[in-house]
Amino acid sequence: MKYLVTGGCGFVGAALCRRLRDESPKNEVSAFDNHRRRGSETNRAGLESIGVRVIHGDVRLPSDIAALGPFDWVIDAAAEPSVLAGTGTTARGATRRQLIEHNLVGTINLLEAAAGWNAGVVVLSTSRVYSIPAMAGLPLIEDNASNAPAYRIDASKPLPLAVSSQGLAESFDTSAPVSLYGATKLASEMLAQEYAFAAGTPLIIDRCGVMAGAGQFGRADQGIFSWWIHSWAAKRPLSYIGFGGRGLQVRDCLHPADLGELLVQQIAAARGGVPELANVSGGISSATSLAQLSHWCTERFGPHAVGSAAETRPYDVPWVVLDHSLASQKYGWKPSHGPAAIFEEIAKHAIQNPLWLETCG
Repeated sequence: MKYLVTGGCGFVGAALCRRLRDESPKNEVSAFDNHRRRGSETNRAGLESIGVRVIHGDVRLPSDIAALGPFDWVIDAAAEPSVLAGTGTTARGATRRQLIEHNLVGTINLLEAAAGWNAGVVVLSTSRVYSIPAMAGLPLIEDNASNAPAYRIDASKPLPLAVSSQGLAESFDTSAPVSLYGATKLASEMLAQEYAFAAGTPLIIDRCGVMAGAGQFGRADQGIFSWWIHSWAAKRPLSYIGFGGRGLQVRDCLHPADLGELLVQQIAAARGGVPELANVSGGISSATSLAQLSHWCTERFGPHAVGSAAETRPYDVPWVVLDHSLASQKYGWKPSHGPAAIFEEIAKHAIQNPLWLETCG
């Protein structure tokens, strides 16, 4: 089997390249990356050492992609991965045009190429395709049952459709606003389904929760778990922002190795003309508030002061946990990396790489 993984030198893309190589020595895996993200070069040598072909190129350029094929499967892991991308509020400063070109035009180029190759396609999507107002309006209460406070769903109140104590199901509201980032991913999902219908080729769309693990290029606006732990270990400034400034906001977390395990099963079972869309996340068992993460960091590294800012920003939401029941029921899949194991893996990486945040920007 021949695989093309775009964004293949990124945190998730590199993990998927390694898993596909592990699956069979006959698999030919190509990692396609423009190395725009500082830190991506750190994965290159390791991938090449296990036989992954690393190609420098840009998904925004159809000629770069056309020179590569053919492939049996295209895995679209290349993206501007932040909900703040294109808003002008991040240090990286990706413009709206750059966001749309990377996340939507790049996907269109891949879909065109895949159709010509008669290849299956995997689109790695995101929890941020779900409506911001709908998520912000979920009935929540403060839970103080554990070592630190956190929001949780208030099951005593009427819940919106596709919401349970396990999280948001795939049919949860996707109406605007979802952010420019979320809109590009949602549009990519829809276009991928149209291409798959027209070509009769296999399609897998995985809406992923927050990815986390050692070696992630941690930033506050995307790899929050990695960024928080690395920042705590380095005694860098940290602040709770929004929702009262107490760190009550909650996210789930998923290790890329668990995504890889599911993806191998999904590809093996994929059939042309039967697109698959699923939430893929750590689920409710991995749901962690910033306050709970700070408690874990205190026990691991010692105390560190955390600031507070009560204002809530337009793209922030208090509770995002994806219900992965569909994937679990179909494949017998569940994440094998719990939050404590993920946090410890990141912590060890932080100790071994004290300048990691500077390395990956």
